[in-house]
Amino acid sequence: MADIPYEPLARNREVERARVEKIPGYLEARQEAAVEFRLLRQLLEARKQAGLTQEEVALRMGTTRSAISRLEAARKHLPALTTLRRYAEVLGCDVEINLVPRGNQPATPVR
Repeated sequence: MADIPYEPLARNREVERARVEKIPGYLEARQEAAVEFRLLRQLLEARKQAGLTQEEVALRMGTTRSAISRLEAARKHLPALTTLRRYAEVLGCDVEINLVPRGNQPATPVR
């Protein structure tokens, strides 16, 4: 095989973002994912601040380290509110859930 020198591709993130933002549903999916990733960052930061490992949190919650790993991975499944409360309790935190208005968008009527 010939020795072909490695040359990284130049990426223009602005062009890439403009391209994917045209995909139907992309912006909505990105906003939804942002909420989940924000929660994930908060879970990991709270555990770090508490100075606990996943194993230690699991022991205090009466569950397994793999269950805590799945909880902190977030994208696999949506944890129950009771699970989030137990996790927060172990870390010395409270869970707050807020409904935030979407600007000028009216509420959707119930059918």
